[in-house]
Amino acid sequence: MNAERSTFQIEVEETAGHCPAGDRYAEEQIREGRIPVLSCEGPCIRGEIARQAANLIGKEPGFARACQGETMAVPHSTMARWVRQSEEVVVLDGCFLRCQARMMRRMLRPDQLVELDALPMYRKYTDLFEIDSVPEDERNGVAEEVARLIITELASRHSGRSAAD
Repeated sequence: MNAERSTFQIEVEETAGHCPAGDRYAEEQIREGRIPVLSCEGPCIRGEIARQAANLIGKEPGFARACQGETMAVPHSTMARWVRQSEEVVVLDGCFLRCQARMMRRMLRPDQLVELDALPMYRKYTDLFEIDSVPEDERNGVAEEVARLIITELASRHSGRSAAD
């Protein structure tokens, strides 16, 4: 972390509540040793492509989607524990603002966080905002392309890590 960067805080109201389905899901991911995948959840086309790509990555062996809201706003949840305790957490942002990664940098160690930005992988739609600005088939195709690129990159990282161990 760069100490010269300014930060700001957001206060979130505490809750004693929890999501039973999320707890069961996160427990299963912990048992299976899966890597959490978080993504941009923004309402724009770039966020939607990142979200769809993250959903596809989360279906790959060894990975699973994590809930950003529960991870950030329910710190006592099993979901938050899974993300905090994972050796690696993949964060796929939709654009250069890197909102998701910036939040996670404060929650995770630098060696845990794998920060990815989907936009440089397809370089389209920079002048559009609404999801429906791009036909569904086209946005699904772009998300699949981004997911394939990231899956290849992650596989390369993991094979390199295994060789080094």
